[in-house]
Amino acid sequence: MTEHEVVIVGGGPTGLMLAGELALAGVHVAIVEKRANQDVPGSRAGGLHPRTLEVLDQRGIVDWFVAEGTRHPHAYFHIALDVSDCPTRHNYVLGLWQKHIERILASWVDTLPVQFYREREALGFEQDDEGVNISLSDGTALRARYLVGCDGGRSLIRKIAGIEFAGWDASKSWLIAEALMADEPAWGFRHDAQGTHGIGKAEDGRVRIVLTEAQLNTRSEPSLDEVSETLAAIYGTDFGIHDATWVSRFTDLSRQAAAYRERRVLLAGDAAHVHPPMGGQGLNLGVQDAVNLGWKLAQVVKGVAPESLLDTYHAERHPVAARVLRNTMAHVALQRRDERSQALAGYHAEFLAMDEPRRRMAAEVVGLDIRYDGGEGHALLGRRMPDLELVTAGGPLRVFSLLHEARPLLLNLGERGALDAAMAPWADRVRCVDASCAGPWELPVLGDVGAPCAVLVRPDGYVAWVGEGSDDGLAAVLPSWFGPPART
Repeated sequence: MTEHEVVIVGGGPTGLMLAGELALAGVHVAIVEKRANQDVPGSRAGGLHPRTLEVLDQRGIVDWFVAEGTRHPHAYFHIALDVSDCPTRHNYVLGLWQKHIERILASWVDTLPVQFYREREALGFEQDDEGVNISLSDGTALRARYLVGCDGGRSLIRKIAGIEFAGWDASKSWLIAEALMADEPAWGFRHDAQGTHGIGKAEDGRVRIVLTEAQLNTRSEPSLDEVSETLAAIYGTDFGIHDATWVSRFTDLSRQAAAYRERRVLLAGDAAHVHPPMGGQGLNLGVQDAVNLGWKLAQVVKGVAPESLLDTYHAERHPVAARVLRNTMAHVALQRRDERSQALAGYHAEFLAMDEPRRRMAAEVVGLDIRYDGGEGHALLGRRMPDLELVTAGGPLRVFSLLHEARPLLLNLGERGALDAAMAPWADRVRCVDASCAGPWELPVLGDVGAPCAVLVRPDGYVAWVGEGSDDGLAAVLPSWFGPPART
C-alpha cells in the first residue's frame, strides 16, 4: 500500500490548485485522475474572474494565464457589468477556455513535488481514526491521512462519505456544442419565448452553440442530431452543422453539500456545489475553495495546528457557495421570457445601470466582496488584502509578491521592529516584513478605508488581524490560525 499525506481525487482546476497549495507547504500529495493528460472535451468554462486572478497573482503565476487570454471589461449578471473601476490590478475578466486553464495550472504543478495516478479512478475508500484507505481501478491501494474529493458534481467521494447533497432539481435545460457549419450562422444572441440562444466563434474555425431547450431534458449525452433539430426549430435552419467535437447538456440543477468535511474526507469544487454556469462562477469558486483549504489542511497535516482548523473551511466557504447558488438561480429566473418575468427583468436592468448597485453586484459575481468572519473592528478584517505598493529595506515590493510561497505574512507599517517581540514565537511560521505604504487603501464597494499600522495576512490573502497602534489581540489571533507558539 502506497502512503501519502493527502490524496486528491480529481485533477481538474480545483484539484490542481489544491495540489499546488499543499505541495508549496511541503505536504506529500497525490492526485488520482482518470484522464491520461489534461485534455478536456470541448472548451468548457471560459473565464477567470478578478479574485481568481488575484489568487494566481499571489502565487506568482498569473502572467502565465494573462499571456494567453483576452481581457474583457465586463462580468455578467442578467446584463453586462463593468468591472473596470474595481480597485484591483486585475479589473477585468480574462477570457480563456478551461482546457487552457487546466494546461497552464498543470504546468505549474509539474514544477512541484506532486505525484499523479493517471488513467485510474477511485473505486471506494474506508476511513479510520488515523487515515483513509483508497482503492483504485487498477488494483492499487493508497493510504492517506486525508482524502479530498474534487471529482465533480457526481462525486463518488461525496456519495461514499454519506454527505447530503441538498438543493433544487432541474427545471430548464440547454444544449451546448462545438462543431463546424457549412453556412454562415446567425452570430450573437437570440431571444424568443423559449429562452435565450447564442452562436459564437470557438477555436480552430469551429462554432460554439448554446440553445435553450423547449422542454426539460436531463439526459447527459445528447447527440448532434438533437442539436441540429433544435437549431432548425429556433433559426429555421441548422446552418449545415457537422463534425462536432463536443456535444453536451447542462441544466439549472442547484445543489450543495451539507458538510464540506466528514472526518478525514473533504470536498471542494463541484463535488461540494453545483449550479448553472450563468456568470461563469463555477471554476472560479472551485479554485478559491482550494486556496482556502490548502494552507489549513497543510498545517493540520504538519501538526502545526489542531484538526479543528479544518472546521473553518466549511464555515467560510459554505456561505460563499450558497450565495453563488442564490445568484445563479436568480440569473436563470431573470432569463424567463413570460411578460411578468420580463417586467421584473426590466426593473432589475434599470437598477444595475446605476453605479452603486452595479458595483455591488459586480463585486459579488467576481469574488471581490467576500468577507469571512474576522470579528469586529477594522473594515479590512476578513476581507482580501489589497495588493499595495510597499517600500521595504530591500526595495519596492507588491504585497502579493510576499505571498508567493503561501506563507502567512505579518506586515508592519509602523515603527520598524515594533512587533518583533510579539511575533518571535511564530517566527518559524509567519513571515514578518517592515514596510511603508503611501497610497490609499481602497476596498471594493466600501471605498477608501483607514490605513492600519499592521496587518496579519493569511496564506490565502485574507486579513486575520489589523493593528492600529499596538499589538492588542495579536497573541490571541496567531494561535487560532497558525497553531500554538513554538517552545523556546
